[in-house]
Amino acid sequence: MKRTAATAATAMTALVLAAALTACSSDDSTNAAPKKTPTTAPSAASTKDIAGAEASAGIPPKPDAAAQLAYIRALTGIDPDIVHGKEAKAVDRGRNQCQTIHNFPKDTSKQARMAEMRFTSPSHPQGFGKVKAAQIVVAVHTNLCAKF
Repeated sequence: MKRTAATAATAMTALVLAAALTACSSDDSTNAAPKKTPTTAPSAASTKDIAGAEASAGIPPKPDAAAQLAYIRALTGIDPDIVHGKEAKAVDRGRNQCQTIHNFPKDTSKQARMAEMRFTSPSHPQGFGKVKAAQIVVAVHTNLCAKF
């Protein structure tokens, strides 16, 4: 009889421990909010859409190789440090400058101020001065956005 009682007590202890461990489980999947899965992926804008939006904003398309070379040469002729080995960055800055030219076509002083802020280098963190900024505007307008 003692043996049966001891076995029953051991079984009862095992059941209580199992219940306690189940209650303390770190699995909170029953309390967690259901995960949201997107039903549709957002459509990516096409290159044509982006080009159209940029054109509407006054940003010209990226220049072809010949136009880019002429533009880089024009900037380098003003001051080699304007490009400072970063041609792609100079083109991006020029395309952005075209937007300023587009938005303020008769305000050449604003165009020059924006060029002075936009075209900087490690050696010229405050820009290249008013005279060179005006020359940069001419180079940008002539080589990247002559249509406006």
